[in-house]
Amino acid sequence: MAASFMIAIEATIVSTAMPRIAGQLGDLQLYAWVFSSFLLAQTATTVVFGKLADLYGRRSVLLVGIGIFLVGSVLCGFAWSMGSLIAFRLIQGLGAGAIQPVSITVIGDIYPTHERGRVQGWLASVWGVSSVIGPLAGGLIIQHVSWAWVFWINVPIGLAAAAGFYFFLRETVSTEQRSVDVPGAALFTIAIAALMVALTEVGAANTRTALTAAALCVIAGALFVWQERRARDPMIAFGLWAHRSLAATNVATLFSGMAVIGLTTFLPMYVQAVMGRSPLTAGFMLTAMVLGWPIAATLGARNFTRFGLRPILIAGAVLLPVGALPFVLLEPTMSPLIAGLGSLIMGFGMGFFSTAAIVLIQDSVGWSERGAATASNLFARSLGSTLGATVLGVVLNASLSRDGGGSLQQIQRLLGEHGKALDAGTSRAALAHGLHLTFWGVLLIAVLTLAVALLVPRDARRRPNEA
Repeated sequence: MAASFMIAIEATIVSTAMPRIAGQLGDLQLYAWVFSSFLLAQTATTVVFGKLADLYGRRSVLLVGIGIFLVGSVLCGFAWSMGSLIAFRLIQGLGAGAIQPVSITVIGDIYPTHERGRVQGWLASVWGVSSVIGPLAGGLIIQHVSWAWVFWINVPIGLAAAAGFYFFLRETVSTEQRSVDVPGAALFTIAIAALMVALTEVGAANTRTALTAAALCVIAGALFVWQERRARDPMIAFGLWAHRSLAATNVATLFSGMAVIGLTTFLPMYVQAVMGRSPLTAGFMLTAMVLGWPIAATLGARNFTRFGLRPILIAGAVLLPVGALPFVLLEPTMSPLIAGLGSLIMGFGMGFFSTAAIVLIQDSVGWSERGAATASNLFARSLGSTLGATVLGVVLNASLSRDGGGSLQQIQRLLGEHGKALDAGTSRAALAHGLHLTFWGVLLIAVLTLAVALLVPRDARRRPNEA
């Protein structure tokens, strides 16, 4: 729970603080990369650490991951530019790639299915607490002390989590010949990073660089598939993804990750810079989502046996586009509570959807594959978040470049003063238009999540060897 809290509070506290941080560090066009770099590293290493946990045990991997995450957090606080902050967020993401999937895998090891839902509810409550503490802490830190404490607050939490795993987690790991697919992880990272660069440069109308990055993405992607088919212990077991229930659930999870990151990345910017509200108000708009998430997760977990996993999964998918509707209707003069309502509904949707998805996938495999299977679902969500932050960031940058409504410097000043800069009407209008396009993107992606979720078969809980 301590490890989950560290990751959970990071999601809300950084999103709340980022508009002000961007206003101070500059390079607004790199805003989305602060989130994308973290998510890229997390995505590229989630499956690797899941495999390492199967091979070397959960505790060792968790301790290493916590150590890496804390080093990245300390360095983020010393960032002197947007570029350095992006690099240090990359280090944080490496640690998160170990912490999140392996923590959930530990729950799958310790508790049987009939108890796991209740324990998942305990873990979900951590996100509820962080949803209240994160925005409050982020707003107070930004207003009264250095923004560096947004990252340094992780240190005592991480040390407590590491102590808990070191002293209390006991496990027996079977002795076997072990190998890790390092080339696969490297090729995957190159492919995704190249894709992100290609999308970003397309939005900036830099055709030559975009084409070069796209070519590198295709080459690295082809080599990655070739490597995975020949590796003894591949990063992604294509055979594991060959089962319809797991594949459909993971693809739907990918789209859900894209939708949620669009909300957490750009809603605080809209509330602060367009509506002219405080960072604290913007943070609490996200609180509604992260508070609804654990409530729905707990309700869903308690009703697995009553309704089944698939109906709860689909119920969550239905709520995502419903919750995205208020954002496309949002106007600068409206109450922020409209945004809070949309966040709450999307939070409920993710609570039902994500909890059912994890349990469904864990029940599809045995112990020796549970770490890899759990990591595959978190990998899908992380990949979706990575692509979502990048694609929606491209939409925003392209809109700002096309409209020409106010320079990036003026918009940066608008962010630094959370929307209260004088003579900022043109910049505010341009930013509002660009952010509305990103909200339309969130709605479209939420609809795709529902469409794919409907493809999950009705016998989804059966193990692959029984199907």
